[in-house]
Amino acid sequence: MVLSRIWSAFIIIAIAIASIKYVSSGHYKNIFNDMVVGKGGDTVQIASQPMNTLIPVIRDSLMKKNDFADSRIHYKTDSLKQNVNVYRVQEADGVIGTSETAVKICIGLIGIMTLFMGFMSIAEKAGGINLLSRFIQPFFSKLFPDIPKNHPAFGHMLMNFSANLLGLDNAATPFGLKAMESLQTLNPNKDTASNSQIMFLCLHAGGMTLIPVSIIAIRATMGSKTPTDIFLPCMIATFAATMAAMIIVSLYQKINLLRPVVIAYVGGISALIALLVVYLVQLSKDELDTFSKVLSNGLILFIFLAIVLGAVYKKINVFDAFIEGAKEGFTTCVKIIPYLVGMLIAISLLRTSGVFDVIIDGMKWMANTAGLDPRFVDGLPTALIKPLSGSGARGMMVDTMATFGADSFQGKLAAVLQGSSDTTFYVIAVYFGAVAVKNTRYTVIAMLLADLVGVITAIALAYLFFA
Repeated sequence: MVLSRIWSAFIIIAIAIASIKYVSSGHYKNIFNDMVVGKGGDTVQIASQPMNTLIPVIRDSLMKKNDFADSRIHYKTDSLKQNVNVYRVQEADGVIGTSETAVKICIGLIGIMTLFMGFMSIAEKAGGINLLSRFIQPFFSKLFPDIPKNHPAFGHMLMNFSANLLGLDNAATPFGLKAMESLQTLNPNKDTASNSQIMFLCLHAGGMTLIPVSIIAIRATMGSKTPTDIFLPCMIATFAATMAAMIIVSLYQKINLLRPVVIAYVGGISALIALLVVYLVQLSKDELDTFSKVLSNGLILFIFLAIVLGAVYKKINVFDAFIEGAKEGFTTCVKIIPYLVGMLIAISLLRTSGVFDVIIDGMKWMANTAGLDPRFVDGLPTALIKPLSGSGARGMMVDTMATFGADSFQGKLAAVLQGSSDTTFYVIAVYFGAVAVKNTRYTVIAMLLADLVGVITAIALAYLFFA
């Protein structure tokens, strides 16, 4: 019910803001067309007018250079400084294009899902998942008291968390969907999220990551002299978000975290991370890049090898087991299409209507009024869009770097924010959609609170490391 209300609110607010812009400004007479059939990056022509009809501020700026932007409205003059084209740039696809994108995302997932679900099927038949379940059970049994001893869901969740830890997004999704399916078999009320599913999804959304490989790569391509200097703030921020998610859900579910086993596991993980940080900060950029590639990709190949060797030892029909799991992966991708389309079109309306522009402008005004350093507001678009769209947040991060510089405070903050929160609504739509859960209970609230902790931690760390 909560997700339904949020989804409805997204649509209502987006159309209301668009209507206000349509009535109050001559620059947005095509906004309804943009929201339905517009394409992200398209130039929306507004007018062409003589230079002398513009207000002095804009006219003086155009006399110095040919381009000027004011409140996301762009002005471009000709070489003679006589006529000016007024236009704006479409920020995202309209609902029609977004619907097509949602289906393309699911189609793109098919290959990855069939690959990893196929190997997961082999691991299950060979007993590898049960082995992982027994390893992690002492800790997970305290966080997931409703899951029976040695249940394969423990192993599936561990695989998902491990993939997230290493930044293996492609592997994390299939493992996570398999974990949700395992937890659904224990769910007495199939259309309502169970306590175990909520805890798992919130911990997954915390997104604890050791090395944000993709963010480092983007910073390098954007001309950063020290592209790896954001990895430590990202690691701390994601750790804080994950811990916040565990605490928030535990309070909802009345789980006592002050148990020796929980403290020992969390303390042990924290110690290992600290040791890894001590080692990584001593590496050069090239050494860190090599280490991250070997660790992440090498681990995938090691897992494949271990699964196949275990299956051969247990005399499992390896290929048939792979095909059986691969078919399940294909079916799962088809099942999530309606949920993903529904969520992404609401997000598209928010972006194309300019709701985010209103929020950002309001926050800048509040920061200036309160006498705060307003630089952090320039990085916030990444954080605001991240719960709604991973690709949209990545685009905002790149735009911030392009505007202020990859090594600027704003650019580094945007990079840390990109790595410190997850695509909450996308995750909810895909993971709950895969098991046909309609009532998500307090999942959205818990995940957004964990995201908020990650964002606040990221901002504080940015000022600590880069201000």
